[in-house]
Amino acid sequence: MGNVAVVGAQWGDEGKGKIVDWLSQRADVVVRFQGGHNAGHTLVIDGTEYRLSLLPSGVARPNKRSIVGNGVVVDPWALLKEIEAIKLKGVTVTAESLSVAENACLILPVHRELDLGREAARGEAKLGTTGRGIGPAYEDKVGRRAIRLCDLRERAALDARLDALLQHHNALRRGLGIADADRAGLLDALLEIAPRILPYAAPVWRLLDQARREGKRVLFEGAQGAMLDIDHGTYPFVTSSNTVAGQAAAGAGCGPGQVGFVLGIVKAYTTRVGSGPFPTELTDEIGEGLGARGKEFGVVTGRKRRCGWFDAVMVRQAITIGGINGIALTKLDVLDGMREIKVCVGYAIDGETVDYLPPSVAGQAAVQPVYETFDGWQESTRGARSWAQLPATAVKYIRRIEELIEAPVALLSTSPEREDTILVRDPFTA
Repeated sequence: MGNVAVVGAQWGDEGKGKIVDWLSQRADVVVRFQGGHNAGHTLVIDGTEYRLSLLPSGVARPNKRSIVGNGVVVDPWALLKEIEAIKLKGVTVTAESLSVAENACLILPVHRELDLGREAARGEAKLGTTGRGIGPAYEDKVGRRAIRLCDLRERAALDARLDALLQHHNALRRGLGIADADRAGLLDALLEIAPRILPYAAPVWRLLDQARREGKRVLFEGAQGAMLDIDHGTYPFVTSSNTVAGQAAAGAGCGPGQVGFVLGIVKAYTTRVGSGPFPTELTDEIGEGLGARGKEFGVVTGRKRRCGWFDAVMVRQAITIGGINGIALTKLDVLDGMREIKVCVGYAIDGETVDYLPPSVAGQAAVQPVYETFDGWQESTRGARSWAQLPATAVKYIRRIEELIEAPVALLSTSPEREDTILVRDPFTA
């Protein structure tokens, strides 16, 4: 049986939550492998909306094992709050249904405070972080001073780890004009939450190995998108982790051969939250219209998303870097009723044609999109569940996108509802 990794192939917000939820009916285990609670995945099931940040998107399905991998930085307070919130909507999460990697690094209040303090100090040059402490937590992870979930089991180890962490943080805080951290208050908070979060702690690498031995299907769920990858994205306007499918194995605790089919999630147009380059951005009434119809506001922050035409050059680059085998095209219905639709098929820089997004800030800023124009369609695609229900011009648009990005459409989403999905190629059996 095959496994599947689901990753974003733009700047995030592509609709990964719905696709993971839809695919989870075919999976036994769903694993989040990177990011933190800066991710926002929305599920709509029978008219009920679920907004998830840390919980894997398969959590709403019964009898599925949900795992938060070691590649995720975990805010324990945010996780417990999310568990309580979803319980109010009828989904009960237990230690039997959810496991969190015991070697996952924790996001603490000092990380959030440092994140906000540094963004404020940057002024107009801010990066546009969510202010939830994800970046500083990853910094502490690679700096080998992080507190991990397993550290909450041992008071002596926790004291030592806390001293090492605050020695670094207090130096940074003084440089930003922030008072030293309250060590006693932070320790008390960790000791209070430890018995509430530790029941979920587990050696998830062993759970995944057991699943492999039993022939179970695993669905790896990524957060953000390829163009926010710390190495391959529009640096420095990126997230703090690797978002591409290559991270799925390391961030979950299994071999790369277990990842299987890589499904890239791609919106039928393009959006971006926060600062950074955006070659196809539309600041006119067309862009406003896309945002209004697509309800383009961040799940986590509520921030308005920037909108623009589909960028085939960027998506093709993401597909190449990420080893994407096929895409799930989402939000096609947002384009309904448009007279004409444009797709970026190349870039022009100082009169020269370029077929990829340059890595430098200056190069990205100089990019001018080269467009191909398509006839739109007046019929509705919303809720379509077969190719026969799609207008001919919509099918033509999809086929041209496949040619431009050099990858086939495996799934097509026509509304936020779970079942409004057209299956072209089953990733689990491909």
